[in-house]
Amino acid sequence: MTRLETEEQVVKMLKTVYDPEIPVDIYELGLVYKIDVADDGTVNIDMTLTAPNCPAADFIIEDVRQKVESIEGVKAANIQLVFEPEWDKDMMSDEAKLELGFM
Repeated sequence: MTRLETEEQVVKMLKTVYDPEIPVDIYELGLVYKIDVADDGTVNIDMTLTAPNCPAADFIIEDVRQKVESIEGVKAANIQLVFEPEWDKDMMSDEAKLELGFM
């Protein structure tokens, strides 16, 4: 699988990860800032949370790690939690905004 194909599979997997309190996946919420697929099969993801003190943080991060590492060809998933830039609702996709009643 090429790096681009792997990245597409990562995005597909991220769209199955939900914050338990919000009925929209973390990718459409705009919580994923960067996906980098290395030549050795390592996937590095920079992501944030809707709030720094999110009670579901550990659950979400572990869900991301397990799902990404289940992709064929991925050797490891490194999840980096970042809070710059700070997340706000403008980072959501139009689909997410519609689902949550912001449009």
